[in-house]
Order: sequence, then structure tokens, then C-alpha cells
Amino acid sequence: MHTLLPFLLAMVAAIVLLNMWAAKLKIAYPILLVIGGLLISFIPGLPVVKINPDLIFFLFLPPLLFNAAWAISFKEMKKWWRIIGSFAFLVVFFTALSVALVTNYYIPGFTIALGFLLGGIVSPPDAVSTGAITKFVKIPNSTSAVLEGESLLNDASSLIIFRFALVAVGTGQFVWQDATLSFLWMVIGGVAIGLLLGWIFVQAHKRLPTDAPSDIALTLIEPYFMYWIAEQVGSSGVMAVVSGGLYMSARSLIFLNSTSRIRGYSVWESFVFILNGIVFLIIGLELPEIVDGLRSKGIPLSTAIGYGLLVTGVLIAARIISSFAAMIATFIFRPGVMPRASSRTRQMLMPLLLGWTGMRGVVSLAAALAIPVTLYKGGPPFPHRDLILFITFVVILLTLVVQGLTLPIFITRFRIFDGIFKEEEEGSAKQKMKQGLKQHVYQFLKNKHDNELIGHAGMEKIMKNWEEKTKAADDSWMDEKMKAIFFEVLESQRQYLTELNKDPSIDEEIIRQQLYQIDLEEERLKII
Repeated sequence: MHTLLPFLLAMVAAIVLLNMWAAKLKIAYPILLVIGGLLISFIPGLPVVKINPDLIFFLFLPPLLFNAAWAISFKEMKKWWRIIGSFAFLVVFFTALSVALVTNYYIPGFTIALGFLLGGIVSPPDAVSTGAITKFVKIPNSTSAVLEGESLLNDASSLIIFRFALVAVGTGQFVWQDATLSFLWMVIGGVAIGLLLGWIFVQAHKRLPTDAPSDIALTLIEPYFMYWIAEQVGSSGVMAVVSGGLYMSARSLIFLNSTSRIRGYSVWESFVFILNGIVFLIIGLELPEIVDGLRSKGIPLSTAIGYGLLVTGVLIAARIISSFAAMIATFIFRPGVMPRASSRTRQMLMPLLLGWTGMRGVVSLAAALAIPVTLYKGGPPFPHRDLILFITFVVILLTLVVQGLTLPIFITRFRIFDGIFKEEEEGSAKQKMKQGLKQHVYQFLKNKHDNELIGHAGMEKIMKNWEEKTKAADDSWMDEKMKAIFFEVLESQRQYLTELNKDPSIDEEIIRQQLYQIDLEEERLKII
């Protein structure tokens, strides 16, 4: 423990330094973390990083998925649910099937079950990697929503494939009828458990006398409860966390106060950043041990690299094919929701772009590390475990480095999104929201506090200087009565923005930014 603790602290320090370096170079930090972990692993004397396969999912996945569910725009998800659903389920299965067939044909001793196992591991793109890479270029909300929504749901579908393939490898048989029923229970049961627990947690936050620290502490353990309980009854813990997270996110204004939301945002941002950093570093740190395992099995390193390149090519090809198939299907059956583009050439490049966003990361590594060392306790070694781990590492490294470094260049060079959105459009939407908000506040004060408007310096100050209220140097006019009214005004603004968010023409991100500003304003008033 005394040797491991300094190593863990050094890992966190390395994550922070590499992230700062990545920001300076303007590249996604997962790329540097993977390469940094690989280079660090060659330092002599470092302790071997080993994680219990039974704990890898439980330690990392619940909080990462829970945070992603809170961050995504549910309104955009509903708008693009067809393409999100097809990519999250149909494309994942098509990708896993493609990997299974190719590896079964080219890799000696690789059965279809092992191929599906590997396909389930490497099929889901990583949301963290994609988000970190695309932050350096501006992409439309529709594309961002598809990528984020897909990443939430495809983790569940790929891990379901992984679980069934694991059973098939261990037992040597696969019963389609039982698998279908199990699949339905995993999806439906997971969603139901997530929604039920989400409702229970919302009620607990509302009814218990919690403060900001206890609210944040509860949110940190809630995804683990959702995941663990769902797994105990044989359903999907991933679906439970995702559905529960989406349910609670939509009601965060109801059961969390402004202090809990502001502080919780900072805590979760740091917590998720460290978790992601540790996982990406582990990807690099694990490689030397995986290579030693390959050598012990008599598999040449060059051969294993060739298999990794093959699987990576299959993944990229399958995703690009699926993207063009989705575009053709949309053009035939739903032409009204075709993505906009300034030219036909750029419209044809959009599926290629979507196919090129399939960077792999956290979930793939977690699934690969979760493969048991033996088929059963005290049994023979799990077949081709080291090779599967190595192929997974090659896939993650290549997709992160090759696709990750070229994706921003691809978007900028071909100017794919030119003409789809303009800065003035976003500014117009924001201006429309602010103008409506000011009008709403004025009417709210007139209707509810009309008698108090006359002769009260504080109310006159609000009405005349609403735009500059946060810049006021003298807060002596803000007595307790005025403060109570001001809190009513802020709550009324939240209700107005919640209703405004139902307008499909308003970007939800703008709404969220304004709600955050309102929370900050409420916190400022509390300390006056």
C-alpha cells in the first residue's frame, strides 16, 4: 500500500500535466494520456497495475455513464431518436457481427463466440474521446446530439453482446430463444429499475433535510446503487444508470437547490476527469504485461499487430457503411429530416464524417479487462485473453491517434458544416431568449407586486437596471423583503426557461447556460 499510494498520486499528477499539455497543443487529452501511459510503463521499478476483472465495470462505468446522462440534451435525443437508436443497436450488432466473421476466418483458433466477444468489446465509440476531440471544432447540435446519444445507448447494447458471448465461450452453446428473452429483460428491466430508483432518489433529495455537501455525496453513490441493483436481478446495469440519470437530470431544478447544482457541477467535473484519466493511462500501462502474455503463448508481436490493424479496419469500414446506409434510408423514408448542407458534395461527406468519429476508449478497455483469467474458478485459462486485450489496445490507440488527430482537420479542410449554422443565428436565439426573459420578469413583477413598485427604491432599481443588476456596487437597497421578492423572480425565470425549452428552435445549451447564470445570481444574493 505504501508503494502503491505514491504511484496513484503520481498518476493523478501525470493526468493533470498531460491534460494541460494537450490543451496547449490543441489536441484531445485522451490521445496524450494513452501515449503517456505507454511511455510511463517502460520506466523500470513501477508497480504492476492490476484491476480485478469483477470490479472494473463497477468502479468506472456507473459514474461515467451517470455524468454523461446528466450532460446530454434530452430534447435533442428525442428529436434524433431514430438515427441514435439505429447506431446504438443495429450498427453495434452489425459491427460485432463483422468482427466475429472476419476474426473467425483470419485468426487461427478464434471461434465465432470469441469473435462476438471481441466485437462487443470494440464496437462502442467512446463519448469522452469524441467530445474531447470535437471541442476544437464547431459542429452542429444535431451531430453532437447523435454522437452523445449513441454513446449513451451503445454502451448498453455492446455490453449485452459481450455478456452473451462470454456465456457462449464458457458453456460452448448459445440458445437464441433464451438469449432473446434475456435481452428483453436486460433492456426493459434495466430501464424500469433505473426509473424506479431515480424516482426514489429524487424523493429522498426533496424530503430529507439535505444540504449541498450531502446532496453531492448522494449523487456520487446513486449511480453505483442503480448499477448494482440492476445487475443483481440479471438486467442491464448500464441501462439502469442511463435511464435513471436521464430521469434525475430532467428534474434537477426540482430536487436540488442552486448551491447543490453549482458545487455539484464542479465536483462531478473533476471526479469524471480523474476517472477518465486513470482509465486512459491504464490502457498504456497495461500494454507491456499484455505483450508478455502474447509471447508466453507463442504469438509473434508482428502477427498480433496485424490482427489489431485488421480489426480496426473492419470497425472503420463497418461504421462508414452504416452511416451511408442510414443516410440512404433517411433520404427514402424521412427526407424531411435529412441533414442540411450547403452543397450536395458536403452532404455526401457527412456520413463519412460520422463514420470517422468512432474513437474507442473507456468502455472498450473496461470490457476487455473484465474478461476473466480462467473460464471458471480453478478451470483452464480463458482462450486468447491476451490477444483480445492486445487487439483492443491497438484499436483504441489507432482510432484515438489516427482518427482523433485527423477528424478536426477533416472537418476544417472540407468545410463540411459551412452554411449549416451561423454565429448570428446563435446570437439571435440567445437574444430572443433574453428579451423574452426580461419581458417575463417585468410582467411577473407588475402582476404580483404592483402595489410595492410605487415609491420603493429597490423595486425601481430592479425595473430600471435589470440588465445591470449584477454590476451594482451598492447593495444596501436589498433588504430581506426585497431579497424574498428577488428569489421569487429568479424562480419565475427558471419556470419560464423550462417552458421556453419546449420550443424546438431554441438550443437547449443556451437554456442551460442561462439557468446556470440564474443559479450564480441566487448564490450571490444569499451572501449579501
